[in-house]
Amino acid sequence: MMDIAEIRNYLPHRFPFLLVDRVVELVPDQSILAYKNLSINEPFFQGHFPDKPIMPGVLLVEAMAQAAGILGFVSQGKTPADGSIYYFAGADNLRFKRPCVPGDRVTLRAAVVSARRGVWKFDVSADVDGQLAAAATILCADR
Repeated sequence: MMDIAEIRNYLPHRFPFLLVDRVVELVPDQSILAYKNLSINEPFFQGHFPDKPIMPGVLLVEAMAQAAGILGFVSQGKTPADGSIYYFAGADNLRFKRPCVPGDRVTLRAAVVSARRGVWKFDVSADVDGQLAAAATILCADR
C-alpha cells in the first residue's frame, strides 16, 4: 500500500493535477489497484458543471494513466527523480459508462499488457462502487 507521500515519489504531478490518492495493491510488471476520492472542493467541479458537477472525462483518463504510470515506475525501479518520466502516448477503445461525481471513490485499475523499448501498453479501468465508469487500453512512453 502507498500513501500520498509515497505516491508523490513516483509521480511528478502536484495539486491540482495529482489524481491518485492511495495505492491499495501493486504487483510489479502486472497490475495496480488505486483510488481517487472526489470532493466537491476539486477545482474542476467549479466549472464542470456548476449546477451538476461531474469529473471531466479527460481527467478520468488522466487518473487511470497516473495509476498506470506508478505501476510502470515501480516495475522498472525508477522515479522521476532519476530523470525518468512517463508520457501519455495514446488511448484505444476508450469508453465512458457513468459519470463520476462529488462523494465518489473512483477505483483505478491498470494491468500491463506489454512493455517494449520504453513503450508500455496498459488495460485501464475506473469504477465506482463496482459500476464501470470508464475503460481503455493506453500507451505510455518512458523517456
